[in-house]
Amino acid sequence: MALIVFEGVEGAGKSTQLARVRASLEAAGRVVESFREPGGTPVGNEIRRVLLDPANSMDAMTEALLFMASRAELVAQEIRPALAAGKTVLLDRFFLSTYAYQVGGRGLAEADVLAANRVATRGLVPTLTILLTLSSTEGLERARRRGPSDRIESTGAVFHQKVEEAFARFATPEWQREHPECGPIIAVDGNGTADAVAARVHRVIAERIPGHDSLVRTVT
Repeated sequence: MALIVFEGVEGAGKSTQLARVRASLEAAGRVVESFREPGGTPVGNEIRRVLLDPANSMDAMTEALLFMASRAELVAQEIRPALAAGKTVLLDRFFLSTYAYQVGGRGLAEADVLAANRVATRGLVPTLTILLTLSSTEGLERARRRGPSDRIESTGAVFHQKVEEAFARFATPEWQREHPECGPIIAVDGNGTADAVAARVHRVIAERIPGHDSLVRTVT
């Protein structure tokens, strides 16, 4: 079993790379479940609708706690049961995004977010987080090309620059030593074609997680 999280700025390619990893693992005979945050449960999907609706405005702490509520439901109802069954779980965003968006971007106190995350996740630590690196400017342009912007995407360039800078800090050994609750984080260059990025992602997973070497064979 393994919990592999995909993180990055808007438009970094998380969903695309998660889908490719899932297809490769399933082709190799592994049982895989995948989810996205916020969402993944009936309660979480309703919270997602509220959080991303451009017509809604809310306090930064309200936003953070809604993300936490969706996360708590997803961990309890889906992620922990899947891991207990020996499945590989792939997750599009987890609490690293809360540190980036609500602490780095919104300016909430890290200690408050850490405490709330501890409750929401019940101490669950990812096996590996793939952090796809891309400039926030390029990422937002990619996001615009795929359709109308949601509430988070529409927040503004300054906010998204802060999020990008926060993610860059998370890739450093110093930050990771101070935040063991996030598990190992590996930065992967998100620039280039989807195939080129997939090759990088597959190799990192194969190197870091025992039993996932089949991913390398699918891209060589």
